[in-house]
Amino acid sequence: MLRFRALDASLRRLGLESVDLYQVHAYDPLTPLEETLRTLDQFIRAGKIRYYGLSNVTGWQLTKAVHLARALNVAEPVTLQPQYSLLAREIEWEIVPACLDAGLGLLPWSPLGGGWLSGKYRRDQRPSGDTRLGDDPNRGMEAYDRRGTERTWNVIDAVQKVAEDRGVSMAEVALAWVTARPAVTSTILGARTLGQLEANLRSARLELTAAEAAALDAASDPHVADYPYGELGQEQRARKLEGGR
Repeated sequence: MLRFRALDASLRRLGLESVDLYQVHAYDPLTPLEETLRTLDQFIRAGKIRYYGLSNVTGWQLTKAVHLARALNVAEPVTLQPQYSLLAREIEWEIVPACLDAGLGLLPWSPLGGGWLSGKYRRDQRPSGDTRLGDDPNRGMEAYDRRGTERTWNVIDAVQKVAEDRGVSMAEVALAWVTARPAVTSTILGARTLGQLEANLRSARLELTAAEAAALDAASDPHVADYPYGELGQEQRARKLEGGR
């Protein structure tokens, strides 16, 4: 079948008979969701994949996929792969609650914010040398001029303080924070060298204290607007629960 062609080609290149976890990279607005879900279910029934997950979707798209899969009596997604780090916490507004509600595990990508949280970049000093932004300071969402905001530097300062107090690397602190967040089941590492990989893996042994986590939370707070996620929205929901208007 045509829909199996790309998956079969991937399996041949990998030398595998089945993929343990198949991730759908993004929401497809041109293909009916029913067709996508039925195809993924066929992949599982054919033994070509064991489970599947989604990536880069919104909260409503995730919830729609889960409940439509249940209505169709086909396999449901088990994971969501979103960008998540101390520099990108906006998924906490809708996507994390949606994952918790549906029982999906989070697999954060770019947990070090494209290298920013490793401490390799400095205020008022454009990147150079053998780094992601040293090769191209205008690279994508982590571009130096785009991401180098006051909030970013405040987060980096907070991570550096915890790292110095604990005698560990900044990367270990940032990874320990994101891995301990609600719904997170595993964190995707993006090391370029063996040394980076070894340092990142050490984060599995680091458990932040409540005070350290609170300091990182405060520095990285994305400061939502009053409604619907901020204080005004919370007040409105509380009034509804109390029978008010």
